[in-house]
Amino acid sequence: MKRIGVLTSGGDAPGMNAALRAAVRTGLSHDMEVYGIRHGYEGLLDGEIDRMNWSSVGEILHRGGTILRTARSKRFMEPEWQDKAVKILETFGIEGLVVIGGNGSFQGGLALAERGISVMGVPGTIDNDLGYTDYTIGFDTAVNTVLDIISKIRDTSTSHERATVIEVMGRHCGDIALHAGLGGGADGILIPEIELDVKQLCMDVLKGQNAGKGHSLIIKAEGVDITTDELVKTLEDVTGRETRAVILGHIQRGGSPSQRDRMLASITAAKAVQLLYNDNSSKAVGVSGGELVAYDLKEALEMTRDFDRRLYDLAVTLS
Repeated sequence: MKRIGVLTSGGDAPGMNAALRAAVRTGLSHDMEVYGIRHGYEGLLDGEIDRMNWSSVGEILHRGGTILRTARSKRFMEPEWQDKAVKILETFGIEGLVVIGGNGSFQGGLALAERGISVMGVPGTIDNDLGYTDYTIGFDTAVNTVLDIISKIRDTSTSHERATVIEVMGRHCGDIALHAGLGGGADGILIPEIELDVKQLCMDVLKGQNAGKGHSLIIKAEGVDITTDELVKTLEDVTGRETRAVILGHIQRGGSPSQRDRMLASITAAKAVQLLYNDNSSKAVGVSGGELVAYDLKEALEMTRDFDRRLYDLAVTLS
């Protein structure tokens, strides 16, 4: 394979630029032509494709976001537009594609793979919700961002002797809430994988108050089956303690990637390009048990993520 493309798709994640850098430079080191596709699949449909060189990805390893930009494409969900995408890739002579993104991005890559394009998936999403890999690019940085915010909120929460509910991202996977909550010493961690018991949460907060605890911090994933405003009102009504809500939103996506995310991005993207160079079959690259792995793309998408109940139980015990 001599000509490949690379794109970033879906929600941005810290480390996407590091993955892009690794993909481009690994390709060039194999005497391949590498083309960057701007704005994900939407840009692919519009032919936003430019050849990249060594300097195209200079000074981006430490930068958050993605220099190729990203977008969600409703058009690309339709078969006729997927057919058009293949024709555009063929027009540019692009034989293989590196897709840096999450589940939806991989599903788009699978549609292209089923139409004859070799696709390599690189896991770029802060949610850590891909079942085939232990960690995704951006997750570690997002958790550290939340930890930093927890430390700051704890200061003001303690000063005012109030409770604070911090809402973090995670519609279907509560890993950000779980890891940040455990590392940040949260009094309660609410995640989609565990059924919500509001009465127990209120009881735990009251026990803390009666034991002399001057404040309470609750970490809530956005996918939990109660709105943050409803939870705040319930906690305030039951415990009598002033309760505030802090919704972090997209601040979790930004910032310079951690060393761990830079490393994960570099090794998975480089491996993806090496696989394209030597193999035409479509795969998803990740890490499992500390080892670099590559699974058939379709099989990888069918793998489910095992919830780490022991980690959750430990967080409850330590709180």
